[in-house]
Amino acid sequence: QVQLVESGGGLVQAGGSLRLSCAASGRTFSRYAMGWFRQAPGKEREFVAAISYNGRSTSYADSVKGRFTISRDNSKNTLGLQMNSLKSEDTAVYYCAASKSGYSGSSTVDYNGWGQGTQVTVSS
Repeated sequence: QVQLVESGGGLVQAGGSLRLSCAASGRTFSRYAMGWFRQAPGKEREFVAAISYNGRSTSYADSVKGRFTISRDNSKNTLGLQMNSLKSEDTAVYYCAASKSGYSGSSTVDYNGWGQGTQVTVSS
């Protein structure tokens, strides 16, 4: 069973940047795709970005495309999310997720491991 621990959330002004990190343990990190999801108060958890097992393929939600960049370091078992040009609508709890396979999906059902989440608050 995979364990995921997110870090890097916080309060930032609109237009600013944050970098989230996720440390993984418990299974072979390099075999599985990884993703980031977020959940705002009163809303369902939504897809943000995903990356394949080898980092060669990435995908993004339209709302973050061009502003966020997902990355992974298989030598360190870490996943990253660089968030630039942040907007108030990016405010949410962000979750790191481990996929069931090597190739990423955009649905929560594609993932079977979740971190505890880290809060990102963007003030306007």
